[in-house]
Amino acid sequence: MVRTLELRFSSAAGTTVTLRVPDPKPDLTAEQVETAMNGIIARDVFSSSGGALTGIAGARIVQRETTDLELLG
Repeated sequence: MVRTLELRFSSAAGTTVTLRVPDPKPDLTAEQVETAMNGIIARDVFSSSGGALTGIAGARIVQRETTDLELLG
């Protein structure tokens, strides 16, 4: 199962910007994620088409499972 950490930020233009981090640590806490996100905002690490990142809109870990189908042809 593939796990991805999605960090969602508000931008200066009022849009939501999502950064995806593959294979996050399994014991990652909400506090660690929030601290990292605040650091990204404070240091102006990333910019987007919507301008600077201005706030935290949310975060989540997405798990994706892929099943290949065996085709007859």
